[in-house]
Amino acid sequence: MASIDAATLFKVDGLVAVITGGATGIGLMMAKALEANGAAKVYVVGRRKDKLEEAANQAKHGNIIPIQGDVSSKESLEQIADQVRSEVGYVNLLIANSGISGPQISSVPKDASLSDFKKHAWNTPMEEFTNTYAVNSTGVWYTVLAFLELLDAGNKKGNMGEVKSQVIATSSIGGYNRMSAAGIAYNTSKAATTHMIKQMATLMVPHSIRFNALAPGLFPSELAAPLLKLANGDMTKEGAFEKSFIPAGRTGSEEDMAGTILYLASRAGAYLNGTIVVIDGGRLSLLPATY
Repeated sequence: MASIDAATLFKVDGLVAVITGGATGIGLMMAKALEANGAAKVYVVGRRKDKLEEAANQAKHGNIIPIQGDVSSKESLEQIADQVRSEVGYVNLLIANSGISGPQISSVPKDASLSDFKKHAWNTPMEEFTNTYAVNSTGVWYTVLAFLELLDAGNKKGNMGEVKSQVIATSSIGGYNRMSAAGIAYNTSKAATTHMIKQMATLMVPHSIRFNALAPGLFPSELAAPLLKLANGDMTKEGAFEKSFIPAGRTGSEEDMAGTILYLASRAGAYLNGTIVVIDGGRLSLLPATY
């Protein structure tokens, strides 16, 4: 008989997860939620050793494991996967969460001439624009490739029952937004990641590896820091923002992200594949968007 109690549906006991960009912001929120609720091991990957150590120290059960690495390097990704392979031998959940903001065009006045707009955008080195894709899109692709065999091993291990191995990418509502507040490079790189996840969900059907994505709005994080300065008081409490900016009146909180990742990672979300979960307090509803 099916069990429909919340404790069973949302449990992640025994889960082995890898989270890139897992030492800060949304990545750390997800790592803490999974580890606090029974995940056997949550590997957090990042470039900054101090932040990784801080993340590991926040583990409730001592099961957040830091790995220093760079998602824009194939060699580094192979080393990360090799460490997980040697220590555990399989992965149930890969969260491709690393991201950077990239060059901005928001400093150009709205009434700027076409020439002024071009001058500002043209002065941005092409490498800065391209590097946004290298992390936000290409980095996701090669992260997935590095862990495909470990995800397959997770299915063969069968430790999660009906919950098949899964990749979750952190995209953004910026990938749907037709306005360029977050920057053309950032928004389009996230749009690319969103479509990549849909394509991979189709491509990996024969291997029973699922692909889903999160499209967050504003959450307390380094990437969102410029916008978060607009908050009135505690940014996660209703009233911090005008509802004309975010209908919920606040940013997302750790509870919001924890609830979402526990749903996606557990039996509760086991039937999801090729899905993009928008978690933005209604922000996208106020924008011209392709969603």
